[in-house]
Amino acid sequence: MKTNLIKPLAGALLFGLLAACNNAVPQALAVEPGADTACVLDGMLLKEFAGPKAQVHYAEGKPDFYCDLMELFSALLAPEQKRRPAASFVQDMAKADWEHPVGNWIDAKSAFYVAGSKKRGSMGPTLGAFSSKAAADQFAEKEGGKVLRFDEVTLNMVTLTGGATHDTTMSH
Repeated sequence: MKTNLIKPLAGALLFGLLAACNNAVPQALAVEPGADTACVLDGMLLKEFAGPKAQVHYAEGKPDFYCDLMELFSALLAPEQKRRPAASFVQDMAKADWEHPVGNWIDAKSAFYVAGSKKRGSMGPTLGAFSSKAAADQFAEKEGGKVLRFDEVTLNMVTLTGGATHDTTMSH
């Protein structure tokens, strides 16, 4: 009698697992930009500028790359933005070199951000991204600024008026 009950239960369990697999959304993974990877907004080469970079993955196509977190947030928060990202990634600046960041990609929504620090990116003043609040607090104490969560960054905080062409401190 037990074997007659087990087979239908095993079949139902297998059917449920298969149905769940069919509804699963593929998990997007961060991609390391190459030497020729350009920012989707302005065509600037990511590798030529200091500060954290970002990437946004959509359900279709290749990821969009941003050479500055100001650009990332201006794109994500723009009222005309209608495409829903499948995933977005930023670099953990507690682990990456600010002047030449490579790797150390973390989920943008789970990151802690520091706004208003002395550090600059390709767009002038920028946000720093960190995987832990402790690292963000330490950065803010050293470089100035305020620690924020993803949802606390607003469109009026992410001005793009200080870009590389207006920055007299850049060597390019």
